[in-house]
Amino acid sequence: MRVVIIVQARMGSSRFPGKVLKKVLDKPLLEYQLERLRRVRLAHDIVIATTTDPKDDAIVTACQIWGVHVYRGSEEDVLSRYYETARLHHADVVVRITADCPLIDPRVVDDVIRRYLEQAELVDYVSNTLQRSYPRGMDTEAFSFEVLEEAYFEASQAPEREHVTPFIYRHPERYRLANVTYASDQSHHRWTVDTPEDFQLIERILQSIYPKNPYFTLEDVLDLLTYHPEWIKINSHIQQKELGLTKE
Repeated sequence: MRVVIIVQARMGSSRFPGKVLKKVLDKPLLEYQLERLRRVRLAHDIVIATTTDPKDDAIVTACQIWGVHVYRGSEEDVLSRYYETARLHHADVVVRITADCPLIDPRVVDDVIRRYLEQAELVDYVSNTLQRSYPRGMDTEAFSFEVLEEAYFEASQAPEREHVTPFIYRHPERYRLANVTYASDQSHHRWTVDTPEDFQLIERILQSIYPKNPYFTLEDVLDLLTYHPEWIKINSHIQQKELGLTKE
């Protein structure tokens, strides 16, 4: 099965515009993420799914320099953007990653993909977010193209179109779901970038760890934060935005 990592990325952001190309040590956050995703062993390709908004020309230009495939689609209907990207790149298995996770550990992504591939006949969707135990910023989802196609044609609520996978995981009676959990509950950590405070934390982490160890792992970051527990407070007050889905 052809496994394609699709990373949704755009310059527009209500809380922190241009975040994906913000630089640390003179390197954009998206480049850090791609560098790490290229070490995922079980994926065959990586595609950046951005939008047709002119603001995202900067992402396309950067990806051309980095030698990464790009697809441009709807800004609001991210589900359609994923579907078209997956269809054009012949994905059998879609791995969904968001561009606000520059510290994502390739081993975590491989663990989710491996779980899906090993149980492909028994599961339709695997993630590490159904029951959170990983730090936020390690979020990974894997599912079949067929399931994505069903969501594309049937999802009707705006948040289902914007967030891609709620149509799948909100229907456990229809889709077989599986969750990958970490060895201990580290879900209180927030390593995603949605606000300037989030960026401030990621900046400190990268400045401290990357020059000495560019292949750092999730555990390396946890170890770093045991020496600097005060850093966790930088963005601990940030609330994740709600999906806004109505109950059925």
